[in-house]
Amino acid sequence: MSSHICKSASRVVRSLLSASKTSRFFTEGRAVAAATAVSLNSKVPLLASSAYGNGGSANASRGWLSGMFALPMAAYMVQDQEAHAAQMERTFIAIKPDGVQRGLIAEIISRFERKGFKLVAIKILVPSKEFAQKHYHDLKDRPFFYGLCAFLSSGPVVAMVWEGEGVIKYGRKLIGATDPQKSEPGTIRGDLPVVVGRNIIHGSDGPETAKDEINLWFKPQELVSYKSNAEKWIYEGNR
Repeated sequence: MSSHICKSASRVVRSLLSASKTSRFFTEGRAVAAATAVSLNSKVPLLASSAYGNGGSANASRGWLSGMFALPMAAYMVQDQEAHAAQMERTFIAIKPDGVQRGLIAEIISRFERKGFKLVAIKILVPSKEFAQKHYHDLKDRPFFYGLCAFLSSGPVVAMVWEGEGVIKYGRKLIGATDPQKSEPGTIRGDLPVVVGRNIIHGSDGPETAKDEINLWFKPQELVSYKSNAEKWIYEGNR
């Protein structure tokens, strides 16, 4: 019976959480769903007592208690599982010609690997100016657009795709601010380059940008999916 109750509770919680995703207050919606479950849990003894009295059905009372205790537990488990799965993502990282010419490829790759991110695609190429313009298309109205494209196409670029939980956001943190002078020590740009025009590396700034840049630089068959032996030492839970 307990197993059946837990499964039913999980279905209820998933329905609540699914409904909350349609709200623009997604995070608040999930929190409210979980809080509601916990609130109900605290009221179970009163509900059971008033419904059955001191001499009421013990089995029925236990059923109420089991069901209501299962609901907040299911809420926690479902939210934890969904959050864990949602955070796994891929991002595009490129070492620009100045980073390649300065021999910083190994240094940059090492920083991402030491963090625990997984390299799933890599190649070296000299992009054409036309290709560089596609890459920087969102900056085409900026006065530095053509200079930026000319520099990206001036030498070899190491294009990479990295995978991991929160890799897009944290990849940007590893890289640092666009201007090396404003980057924190410990970041790639804070430690290695000096001026903004030679900041050695590019990283996707969001999920949509990452998707577009990966599709621009790589064919689907160039992306590799594999399980790293290190993952069980990096992430919690089974992988």
